[in-house]
Amino acid sequence: MDIIQLPTHLIDEDTDQPRYQFDEEALQELMSSIGELGLLSPIKVRTTPDGRYKIIYGNRRYKACRTLGLPTIPCIVSNVTDEMEIYLEQIAENLTRQGFSPIEEAEAFNKLLNDPKFSSSIKYMSGKLGKPESYIKNKLDLLKFSNAVRALIVYGTEIRKDKLTEDQLMPLKDLPMEYRDSLALIMAADEMPVPDVKRIAKLFKDKEISEATKGKLLFKTGPQLLETWSTFEHNKKERAKSAEPKEEVVKDMPESKERSPRQENSSFERPVGMAKDVAAVAFSAALMTVREEVVEDDEASTTDDQPSESFIEGMLNLLLGTLPAPTHLSPKDLPKLEGVERDQFVQDVDTLIGDLEKHLAEWRTVKDMMASQAK
Repeated sequence: MDIIQLPTHLIDEDTDQPRYQFDEEALQELMSSIGELGLLSPIKVRTTPDGRYKIIYGNRRYKACRTLGLPTIPCIVSNVTDEMEIYLEQIAENLTRQGFSPIEEAEAFNKLLNDPKFSSSIKYMSGKLGKPESYIKNKLDLLKFSNAVRALIVYGTEIRKDKLTEDQLMPLKDLPMEYRDSLALIMAADEMPVPDVKRIAKLFKDKEISEATKGKLLFKTGPQLLETWSTFEHNKKERAKSAEPKEEVVKDMPESKERSPRQENSSFERPVGMAKDVAAVAFSAALMTVREEVVEDDEASTTDDQPSESFIEGMLNLLLGTLPAPTHLSPKDLPKLEGVERDQFVQDVDTLIGDLEKHLAEWRTVKDMMASQAK
């Protein structure tokens, strides 16, 4: 293959070639190298009917040489005329070059598929370019994003502010359009790493979260979305735990202590697994203490009714000592929550109300029993 020196002024760029993004800093480095060592790798051109030459590949090298004012450029001259063959060669050459961005690849593959003068297929491209079909499909998925997002897509894997890598976008590509682009722009602005993007994408794929809530989440920053994901996952695990069968507190008592008949039927028992915070755990521990004291008294007592009275009295004293005095709560006391956090807060309030109502029912029963004994 002969290399000849062609006059720079007779060479034209191919405006239809797949690569159009050129990093200015890299171009300056190339110019410095050519200025010092000359152009070590020739460009490839084809002849045109008007006696000029059009570049097949080597646009960046041509730009550097022209900017430097070089009178001639070393070239490989091709007589090929088949447009499909030329375009495939341009893609193949750029795939070996640094800086060929994922969006440039995607647009080139899409052109081969949909331009009437090509009408190619993914299978054909895969065979010609030596790339797996999945590789080509992943690149084409980038075209789902808006032009505003595409403009931020860059070559490589380095996370940079207001730029997007292909790896950052892949977790978002299958989200609905109303979330996909907005989230991509948030990920770019906040330089979110790929693992965090995957977590945030998982949040927006969760069917438990309403569409209205997801819409509100789009006003959050990347770190805030990650925090929301963490809270949501934690709450899901807590709900799963609460749905599991739970052992009764009394089962954790030493086997040497026998349970009284009154304890067998006691409705005051609560599962350990229901304790959701430190206060609940402390209350359960105190309840165990009351039970143990009752059992010990029961073993030493000769009066059948005394243990039950001691147990109820112990429970009453425990509740009176631990329950805070009623406090008036006004709207200004409400926490500032939204979305998933607000839903979880309302659910926790419902759980509290349910538990308190059960307590009230029990103590009303106790009151009625005491009143009937007095008659």
